Amino acid sequence: MRNVCVIGGSRYFGRHLVELARDAGAHVTVVNRGSAPAPHGVTHLVADRGDERRLRAALGSRTFDVVLDQVCYTPGQAAVARRVFAGRTGRYVMTSTVEVYDPATQAPPGAHAALPVTEDAYDPVGRPATGVPAGADEATVYAEGKRQAESVLLTDPVFPTAVVRTAHVLGGGRADFTGRLAHYTDRISAGEPVLVHRRAYPTTFIHHREIAEFLHWTAGAPFTGPVNACSHGTLTVTELADLVASRAGRPPRYTPVQEGATASPFSYDRHYPMDNGRAAGLGFAFGRVADWMPQAVDEALAAGTSAVRDGGAR
Repeated sequence: MRNVCVIGGSRYFGRHLVELARDAGAHVTVVNRGSAPAPHGVTHLVADRGDERRLRAALGSRTFDVVLDQVCYTPGQAAVARRVFAGRTGRYVMTSTVEVYDPATQAPPGAHAALPVTEDAYDPVGRPATGVPAGADEATVYAEGKRQAESVLLTDPVFPTAVVRTAHVLGGGRADFTGRLAHYTDRISAGEPVLVHRRAYPTTFIHHREIAEFLHWTAGAPFTGPVNACSHGTLTVTELADLVASRAGRPPRYTPVQEGATASPFSYDRHYPMDNGRAAGLGFAFGRVADWMPQAVDEALAAGTSAVRDGGAR
């Protein structure tokens, strides 16, 4: 893997990925809109990946051993990638999400409800890219965009393609721009209640450095198709909040929500874990959520304390 292109890669685990490839001796080209400087020692090309003309112009005649696409959110972006990188790369890796397994789109409804989902729980091949329904909420837009982007890349692929369905990524304190773990550390530290579903269901997680390592490993592996990426072990929302409370030294408070209402992040009304057996069988050694989550909580708590000290800016 001598020549690597990363689309995105400006923050959080995308930046770790760029640094891993660079430190492994690859020539790394980062393509993004220039909102943040690229790490030292890489080539930085500024282009909007959805603008085909400008993307082609920025790339010029460059070719790559592998392209790692961190920011493919729509079927339109995936279609541009198919056209621009056809004949230009030997391998393509798209970062997708556990959200593609949303049961609302699975058939038959309720399949795999009590077991961690394997990759065949959702097959994107041959599904039409119809766009996201008007008026859909943010979560639906994100999940459906990823599903349709997977379909564009994996249906009659023009280059060998792997799709990494990542679990919920945590760790890194302020580097975690999603604020999902901070939601719990801030509320519990302040003695505020956490909104949860009446029954706690498990879900899966992965550390921000572990997912960067997995993507880097995937870049050099030969397999294709979807693959789940998650640390071993699951947590329910109350198990996570109880852990936060124990580290913060404050008792947790829970407020149940009505059926169909929105709860806090990682509180689900159905089982939501993934099975990582395919990746483990291919040779990747995942860590355990129980081993890294306490430190991730401590980092989020420390970041919250620092934010208060700095005047409340997060």
